[in-house]
Amino acid sequence: MHRITLITYLTILALSNWLQAGVSSDLHPFTPEDLFSFKRIGQIRVSPDGGLIAFEVRTVDMEANRLRADLWVTDRLGNDPRPLTTHPEDDICPQWDPNGKQVWFLSKRSGSWQVWSIAIDGGQARQRTDLPLDLANLKLSPAGTHIAFTAEVFLDTDMAQTRQQLDLVAGQKATGRIYDRLFIRHWDRWSDGRRSHLFLMPTDGGQPIDLMKGMDGDCPSVPFGGPEEFAFTPDGKAIVFTARLAGRAEAWSTDYDLFIVPVDGSSMPRCLTPDNPAWDTHPVFSPDGRYLAYLAMARPGYESDRFRIVIRQWPDGPARILAPDWDRSPSAIAWSKDSALIYAIAPHLGQQGLFSVDIRTGVVKTIWANGSVEGLEVTSDGLFIGLSSFCQPTEIYQLRPDARGPQRITDLNGQMLARIRMGAVEQFTFEGADGDQVYAYIVSPPNLDPNARYPLVMLIHGGPQGSFSNNFHYRWNPQIYAGAGYGVLMVDFHGSVGYGQAFTDSVRTDWGGRPLLDLKLGLAAAIRRYRWIDGRDVAALGASYGGYMINWIAGNWPDRFRCLVNHAGSLDERIGYFDTEELWFPEWEYAGQPWTNPQTYEQFNPINYVANFRTPMLVIHGEGDYRVPYTQGIATFTALQRLGIPSKFLCFPDEGHWVLKPHNSLQWHRTVLAWLAQWLAPNMPAL
Repeated sequence: MHRITLITYLTILALSNWLQAGVSSDLHPFTPEDLFSFKRIGQIRVSPDGGLIAFEVRTVDMEANRLRADLWVTDRLGNDPRPLTTHPEDDICPQWDPNGKQVWFLSKRSGSWQVWSIAIDGGQARQRTDLPLDLANLKLSPAGTHIAFTAEVFLDTDMAQTRQQLDLVAGQKATGRIYDRLFIRHWDRWSDGRRSHLFLMPTDGGQPIDLMKGMDGDCPSVPFGGPEEFAFTPDGKAIVFTARLAGRAEAWSTDYDLFIVPVDGSSMPRCLTPDNPAWDTHPVFSPDGRYLAYLAMARPGYESDRFRIVIRQWPDGPARILAPDWDRSPSAIAWSKDSALIYAIAPHLGQQGLFSVDIRTGVVKTIWANGSVEGLEVTSDGLFIGLSSFCQPTEIYQLRPDARGPQRITDLNGQMLARIRMGAVEQFTFEGADGDQVYAYIVSPPNLDPNARYPLVMLIHGGPQGSFSNNFHYRWNPQIYAGAGYGVLMVDFHGSVGYGQAFTDSVRTDWGGRPLLDLKLGLAAAIRRYRWIDGRDVAALGASYGGYMINWIAGNWPDRFRCLVNHAGSLDERIGYFDTEELWFPEWEYAGQPWTNPQTYEQFNPINYVANFRTPMLVIHGEGDYRVPYTQGIATFTALQRLGIPSKFLCFPDEGHWVLKPHNSLQWHRTVLAWLAQWLAPNMPAL
């Protein structure tokens, strides 16, 4: 397939849609309010015969202040897309039964998350489970005789006993919690002793079996894992799943293993990957039943190590790494129908691409690498993917072997996009730290006047092992700033993913070194390249590691920016070790603990440079953020106030590391834009 550079394929598609729809009378630049008007496509599932597609669609309910989810269905050509469910409560996680007549799913319509099913030709949904706990991560067995799901239970208790224990705790007047090991809290919730366990029960009813009974671990992994972390064996007699049994080392271990357990629970799970002390996950069986493929890291304690594709002859044959020299880290894999290829989704040069790997030769081919591939379903005559870009929310596309590019199946947001003028997106490269080629994106204000001058905002991504992948983001969307009259610069500095593992690894113990130099060089390159940028009128914004970098910039590049925005950023990396939760992260990044390697924690510690602060800063934090606790935000704001620097602090008592509630998100965006307008001079485009 042909690769289109600079203006991506999806940008061209979005422009084509706009021209076909005609220029709407209410055409306007992108606003924060627009962000809540799009339909957000989630999980995609193709029917067994390949003729129909069921998928999640989330919409924002501003009155209820939440996202709500329905299931939709369309045929493989995109004809007559329609809601399959329209209940006021959420319906998620669609799964086809083997004959393609029904879709099974999870819903809260009974008051808790339970399993339901609905006939594809309509009618009323039928409740399939009525269990005492919320269920998650639904999957059907290959023959459709059993359902697997997860639920949170206390160790050595069943669902009913867990429910009783929860009710007992809720009725107690004393609220103290006692811990004797980490984690005591994780990302956005306090630990209460429960574990997410894998359960199985017949589709026609019966008692659920805890397949992990007595295991002091979670499936899926917390907080980002999902149903991709377990799979039925080809004969349906067992399940392979991912879990970590690290005991008291849980807070500093990334030793996730694959386990196999019979579906009748007649024996305890057996570890399939005991020799790898690093991360093993995402088991997928080949259609012919001959192989198990999965993803594996090599270095323990490093969550951003490269995932390699491992193939193991099933059930007891040898394992081998597929395409060991392919320097990309897949996030998802799937088999071709003939079991000859493995498809992989992986970050790649500022995109989230789709690749095929020949299991015999290990040859890797790029199938599509413009925009961000989000989800993959394999059929006998093509692939169905979710695809988004900076200019378009996720829609479903088909990739056929005889086609030159993706063929769009859904267009749920076309009418909305026809009313919005997006900024043009361009990717460029420059010589960064160590003389390496570094990639960046620039987004111009809509209706750009090349003879005018526009202020610039530089967005700094988190991680630091992250990327400004060409996707449609609902928290850090560059089009919002372009729509407000700013140019937008996004640099994938050293440490970013998708540029080879050495580039990703280079940020270790160098948080304030190469990345800051890349930001300096990238900003200078953008100002040279794009004459419409007013280099005197620049702001910088970042979250998580990006927030750390804002604090680092405040102390080490204090005279460059008109203002700064710091979301969930740390001020003191040394104390940050002691008040975070996933200790493997700082221990890898700083090559030890603060008491064994104090110099690495202090070398790039923003708190040591507070005396240099003088740039106005907006600080934002959520009180439920346990990754970077909100006291770090308070500390930053305290320093700014004591130094007499213009500053504001926006604190959300009901948010964690991210701001997710719609009204909070709207307040976040309005506050940030008001702060920028206070210190910059936006050049609003005329439409």
